[in-house]
Amino acid sequence: MGNKRNAKLAAITPETLIVGIDIAKRVHWARFIDYRGIELGRAEKITNDKQGFENILTTIRQQCNTNSMTKVIIGMEPTGHYWKALACFLKSKGLEIVLINPMHTSRIKEVLDNNQSKNDQKDAAVIARLVRDGNYYESYLPDDSYADLRVISAAWATVAKEKSILHNTLTAVLDEYFPEMAQVFKDPIASKAARQILKTYPLPAMITEIGIAGIHSEMQKAVKKTVGIGKARELFQAAEGSIGVTAGATATAVRIQTLISHLELTEKSQEQLLVEMKKYLEQTGISEEILSIPCIGILSAARLLAEIGDPARFQDHRQLHRLAGYNLVAQSSGEHIGTTKISKRGRATLRQLLYQTAMIMVAAKNSEAAEMHWYLKARLVNQLTGKQSLVVIAKKILTLIFYLAKHHQCYEKERFLGEIRKNQIKHLQAA
Repeated sequence: MGNKRNAKLAAITPETLIVGIDIAKRVHWARFIDYRGIELGRAEKITNDKQGFENILTTIRQQCNTNSMTKVIIGMEPTGHYWKALACFLKSKGLEIVLINPMHTSRIKEVLDNNQSKNDQKDAAVIARLVRDGNYYESYLPDDSYADLRVISAAWATVAKEKSILHNTLTAVLDEYFPEMAQVFKDPIASKAARQILKTYPLPAMITEIGIAGIHSEMQKAVKKTVGIGKARELFQAAEGSIGVTAGATATAVRIQTLISHLELTEKSQEQLLVEMKKYLEQTGISEEILSIPCIGILSAARLLAEIGDPARFQDHRQLHRLAGYNLVAQSSGEHIGTTKISKRGRATLRQLLYQTAMIMVAAKNSEAAEMHWYLKARLVNQLTGKQSLVVIAKKILTLIFYLAKHHQCYEKERFLGEIRKNQIKHLQAA
């Protein structure tokens, strides 16, 4: 860590122009300093359009010419998505872009003038000084298949969220107007037969009107071989004795049919997005390696790489742990020794995906992950809780992705635990 910081500081020379840019939706502000922190020129306003981008580029070049500088390093906060257009433009012109943690800007701004006031021009100066002190990290703007994966993954997540909302809304409406349907079908929304009924005769009064034969005929349009007359009779009897609300029934029928229509549209969109995910995943050149890991399919592999980017760009797996917020932090002072926790200062979505994958791997019978999970919870020294153990396994999965991608190797069951861990598990099992 110290060596990396020293390298950053060494990169700031007398020939370096440091630019701090505070990002906003419509107008950005830039400030310029040299390697000593002395401000150069005045604050520059950047409109969020092509002319504004061209103007700041011209100003940067003028500052370099005026102050005999040959290198430019530009720092900015990754504020939502607003920073990306300007960063891509400046990067395309050969300029170096680095990112500042917004938390650092917030905490250090009072050091400049002992004043808690906030404005965009002041923030730009704070950002520039953080860059000068080496308190930044390199930006990563993929422009290949990883960029496509990131876009498609974000689209899939949006559609999945919409699908979940629609599913929950439909469940709530059915609980109110036809609660007995959940007794006939385990999941009325997922069942093809039940969904066919909901699309045509969504309420109890409509179902009783068409009778058992009509119900059976309707359900057979969706599933001809798996639904018998018995299920139709059961649904008819449930509708006949329903305690569901009847007020606003006509409008509710339309609402249910509309919700079903939207739900099917999201499902179709997910299928299309999954096809695109598979295509871009293959284009990364490491799909075979990642998919060789047990319990990781096309969807999870694509979403993991969308969050990570190219794993080969990292020099060490610990850098990947920091990206996910899995690096350990300790709270200790004097004689007090506090607990050690993960920092969580990283990609929350990546942690969520890894944790879900860890749970699936642990649930698989006779898996290496299940053995490791058992050992971490059962060992006598530094015993972990179930959740803590899953976090350790999630980190292990991240390390696996790094090494398999870096060395273009597929997963090997025998190497998951390692000889030391295998011996530890054997001794504990024998005890």
